Amino acid sequence: MPETRVTVRVLGFLIAFALALFWGIRGWFPLAAAEQPSRPNILYIMADDQGWKDVGFHGSDIKTPNLDRLAQTGARLEQYYAQPMCTPSRAALLTGRYPHRYGLQTAVIPSAGTYGLATDEWLLPQALKESGYKTAIVGKWHLGHADRKYWPLQRGFDYQYGPILGEIDYFTHSAHGKTDWYRNNQLVKEEGYVTTLLGQDAVKLIGEHDPKTPLFLYLAFTAPHAPYQAPTEYLDQYKTISDPNRRAYAAMITAMDDQIGQVLTALDKRGMRDHTLIVFQSDNGGPRSAKVTGEVDTSGGTIPADNGSFRDGKASLYEGGTRVVALANWPGHIKPGSVVNQPMHIVDWYPTLTGLAGASTSKSKPLDGLNVWPAITGAKPSIRNQIVYSVEPFRAALRQGDWKLVWRVVLPSQVQLFNLRQDPAEKTNLADKNPDIVSRLKQQIEGMSREAVSPLFIKEAAGAAKSVIFSSVATPEEAEEIENQP
Repeated sequence: MPETRVTVRVLGFLIAFALALFWGIRGWFPLAAAEQPSRPNILYIMADDQGWKDVGFHGSDIKTPNLDRLAQTGARLEQYYAQPMCTPSRAALLTGRYPHRYGLQTAVIPSAGTYGLATDEWLLPQALKESGYKTAIVGKWHLGHADRKYWPLQRGFDYQYGPILGEIDYFTHSAHGKTDWYRNNQLVKEEGYVTTLLGQDAVKLIGEHDPKTPLFLYLAFTAPHAPYQAPTEYLDQYKTISDPNRRAYAAMITAMDDQIGQVLTALDKRGMRDHTLIVFQSDNGGPRSAKVTGEVDTSGGTIPADNGSFRDGKASLYEGGTRVVALANWPGHIKPGSVVNQPMHIVDWYPTLTGLAGASTSKSKPLDGLNVWPAITGAKPSIRNQIVYSVEPFRAALRQGDWKLVWRVVLPSQVQLFNLRQDPAEKTNLADKNPDIVSRLKQQIEGMSREAVSPLFIKEAAGAAKSVIFSSVATPEEAEEIENQP
């Protein structure tokens, strides 16, 4: 008996010591499990004009080790669609609604544009903020700049840093000679390479964030959108690439990947990584023509983006312009190394993220997005059977199941039908052989077009042209001046 009492005392002492040791050393760790928010942090990373193939995990020679690691430990989304250009894609993400519903379906907001994303749309950051999230945008906005009512802080973000326009110089932070670099609506004058500055600011934000509050961080890089510029240390990594545009483009992507790695390290240091859903995508397919690389003239060199086997690129309604590189990663929730080869669209993130966050969508207009979380985790197949590529006055494209209709309405009109399961490169037009399918898809497009808002880009461009064309008489000198305007 005495030996038993001694053994019990020793065992009790060891248990007490172990508990004391645990509670003592838990303070050494960045964040204790009990302090984790009940809802996930959301890190949404968007690249700009990145080609589908221009990542290591799609076989590129461009070095993207951090994105490759996220793909290897998460899910590759291999039938993931965005809009064919920047402004429409970003609008679709933040509204959960197709851009033809509010007039942003055509082109992008140009630097001289005065319109923006309709203020009666209830945006994703507004829904998340209302449910208790800290909301931040670090990077490109491009949803309206001429009036501050369109700016991020007025649309649900608690914090903003970066450019408001769609395209800036990577070293001067300017467009058309005007600085476009802001923090919380205030113009900021600072030096540095845009991609590095954005990554550093995201790291700082995470380092100062209270992990007890769930975080929504929209990290929208401008890379690798033109102009094709990169620091010497990144250009030197691609000395074997002789073409200057392709060399700079590759360097830009690697520089972005390095900053993504720094952000991941920051999440680890704060103990937030395991409780953070990370999404990465490009906003549209990589450009294949100098006409759509942006406002800076790139016609003198090659267009470096690579969309693999997919047809065409940015601004087109073919797969090369709309099927984009994308992944999702959340340790313990998304199966490592999984491939989701089912249709998903950028509008789907609104209901998916608000669902995970426990946020209400009651203030939003009727959503086009669907909650695709079960498909991402592999629990169930995707419930999405239809993709609306775009509905515009002069063109449209719609996919249902494996069938995709591309319809150019302007003369000479053209109707193309592809079976994407058999022909993802869209080489064979099957319209003549399947008139019933063509008729059905055209009828649905007609129905959507009747509900669409007229494109704000066309409305504003027509107004600007009218003010020039019908307000003066063109002498030879004036005609030459108009022709030479940018």
